[in-house]
Amino acid sequence: MKKKTSYLALLLTIIFMVGCTNVEDASVTNKETDSQDVTTVETNSNISDKKESINTVVDEPVVEETPTEQNNDLFSGYKLIEVDGGDLSGYREPNVVVDIGYGDREYWAFTNEYGQLVRVIADEITLQDDRNEPVTSSGRYYSDEAKVPGVESDVLDEGHTIADSLGGVSNAYNITPQNSTLNRHGDQAYMENAIRSAGGATNFESVITYPNTETQIPSHYQYTYTLRGNKIVDSFDNGNPDEVNASLGLTGSKPSDSDSSNKNSTSSNKDGDISSVDTNGNGQVTIKEAKDAGFSMPITREHWLYPYMRDTDNDGMVGE
Repeated sequence: MKKKTSYLALLLTIIFMVGCTNVEDASVTNKETDSQDVTTVETNSNISDKKESINTVVDEPVVEETPTEQNNDLFSGYKLIEVDGGDLSGYREPNVVVDIGYGDREYWAFTNEYGQLVRVIADEITLQDDRNEPVTSSGRYYSDEAKVPGVESDVLDEGHTIADSLGGVSNAYNITPQNSTLNRHGDQAYMENAIRSAGGATNFESVITYPNTETQIPSHYQYTYTLRGNKIVDSFDNGNPDEVNASLGLTGSKPSDSDSSNKNSTSSNKDGDISSVDTNGNGQVTIKEAKDAGFSMPITREHWLYPYMRDTDNDGMVGE
């Protein structure tokens, strides 16, 4: 009987010890599980924070300077207005800027407080496209030009700051009363021919000055532009170049309107007579000789003098 009691007590003790061990293991297991759960929550929280951080970076808008903002800086102090390219009114508003480029071209003209056209700029001059643009038989976009005060003079033309052939319109913001000879045969015509021959120009700027604040007739023009990578500066008065040359003893007589060998023509001199320019008679014309004879620089490949001059970099221009 005693043995049976001892065995029973031993069995109960073993069962009790095993039960305690299971409870302890379960407690440890629960603690580890709790610890892992906490770690998982923290990790998910960190991932969530990272996602939010990434989303913040991706969703942040990229600020870019728009053409409108650039124009706003360029037009600061001026009122931007629209004027029809064929408007014949000679009136200009003061302190305004107007696009005087035909079609999609952007040529900007600026007036001062007196309504005088004082500046014209263009990043790029794009030539007239008479195959795809509506051009008259005379090579113009419009049949007439704006009647700016002064153009009624017999010796003044309705001079385009940027010619039709270079993509300019014909309203008052692109027209100034300009000496007829200068406009048709002088430095103005030569500049336009040079740009046409080069197929266009970049970084174009015209600065126009006046003798006083009461007139719309300029006294001086200065053009700066880039041709084939070369910066050109043309500066001249609003006067008859033949009279100026005559006063300097550079011409013997005034050429007629049809004279194809005038100083600023790019057409060929049929006679090839350079005696009046080639002062040392060596058959070659230097830049100095050309300038002394009244020619404007640069001399392009299309100019009749070009074959007699040395184009050292062979870029089609001499004296740039």
